[in-house]
Amino acid sequence: MTPAKICGVTRPDDAAYAAHLGAAYLGFNFWARSKRFVEPVLGRALARTARAASPAVQCVGVFVDAPVEEIVAVARLVGLDAVQLHGDEPVADGAALTAAGLTVWKAIAIAGPDDLARVAAWPAAVHVLDAASPARGGSGQTIDWSLAAQAVAAGHPVILAGGLTPRNVASAIAQVRPLAVDVASGVETSPGVKDPIAVHQFLDATRRAVSYLRR
Repeated sequence: MTPAKICGVTRPDDAAYAAHLGAAYLGFNFWARSKRFVEPVLGRALARTARAASPAVQCVGVFVDAPVEEIVAVARLVGLDAVQLHGDEPVADGAALTAAGLTVWKAIAIAGPDDLARVAAWPAAVHVLDAASPARGGSGQTIDWSLAAQAVAAGHPVILAGGLTPRNVASAIAQVRPLAVDVASGVETSPGVKDPIAVHQFLDATRRAVSYLRR
């Protein structure tokens, strides 16, 4: 199974269900302008609910241009396993967060080939390749998978995001071969409200994609 991140989780039932079905990561959005924003106290409750359903699940906090001190405080309150920087943060912020003991993921908006240079220039544990949008993710727009495949071929640790759904995720995995895949709007009935059937279908598709690749 290619690990999957169900992002933009806002409800305890959704957190528990996705974790129970085998999602490797759950994403909680702490950017106040997001349609999927959750307060840190709710994020902590979501993390606890998810881990009760599956102790193996990892919780990732999504931040956009937040001060380093704020990110560290939220990460410690919620008990995050990683922080995902989804704005225009400088590399120095990543270094400071790493020095504080946090695992840093960096989201890079991919609109064209020139954006691949930004992947190489931003050291991080993983790079989340997503579509460029004012919403900073969750737009439902796909990126050019061939560009993501180039990043993987160059040796960058890539999590593929941007417009993935139960219908296209197997094809995306086959073309890109990412470390993991990331979905938000592709498994929702409305922003922040996950569709349990779509979540199940998405995770099942990631399992079938691995079986296909190994034949």
